[in-house]
Amino acid sequence: MSNKKILVIDDDPDILEAVTVVLKSENYTVVTATDGQDGVAKFKSEKPDMVLCDMMMEKVDAGSKVAEMIRKEDKNVPLYLLSSVGRAADLNIDINKQGFNGVLQKPVDPQSLIAEVKKALK
Repeated sequence: MSNKKILVIDDDPDILEAVTVVLKSENYTVVTATDGQDGVAKFKSEKPDMVLCDMMMEKVDAGSKVAEMIRKEDKNVPLYLLSSVGRAADLNIDINKQGFNGVLQKPVDPQSLIAEVKKALK
């Protein structure tokens, strides 16, 4: 039984719902935000154990900016990039320099998601 809380920041309601269902099936508490500003506010108020964040959101708050703001609050929280651009992003940006611990490819494979979350939260 997990008592870990995961914050998911993504502007796509379908992605939020899919990730939430998968995480809740493993008994994680899930908090969601639909933009970076809300995500950072919820990070401060909810104190999650892990964050999953989309890179490209519609408002002026790319995932890298959100990561930077979260890292100012907490240097150690596991922070994973949710990316639909995939491996191309790995080649073009250094995710570690951006503050991310890893990348999860969208659409997120449920088994991969759970495996990464368990590894990050152990």
